[in-house]
Amino acid sequence: MEPDHFTILGHTVRESKKLEGFSTPAGLSSVNMVSDEVTACCPITNQRDFYTVKIFYVPDAFCLESKSVKLYLASFTNEGIFAEAFAVQIRNDVIEAIHPHSCRVEIIQKPRGGITITAVAGE
Repeated sequence: MEPDHFTILGHTVRESKKLEGFSTPAGLSSVNMVSDEVTACCPITNQRDFYTVKIFYVPDAFCLESKSVKLYLASFTNEGIFAEAFAVQIRNDVIEAIHPHSCRVEIIQKPRGGITITAVAGE
């Protein structure tokens, strides 16, 4: 990744699977990002699922740029994926994008049929 070279931030982009980063500020020890506006679909029934996604990471050279995270999460709206696989997918994509020292992704699927699912990928 080329530091601070944005193709999303500052541009008109409505959808993207690309996560971008910027140079980590000196002294930063960890980052927590939370979104409760994430949707995807059940891969079997195509029923809409609503999620809260929490991304916790200890940055190395780069931090995640928040607009790219927002568009990345929104790109799953019509995708069929189970909550457990969704957590792993996000974690893998964050690691590939910014190579943090550590990364943990927690997904909380809002109740459907009276069941709430929480899936955690990473430390």
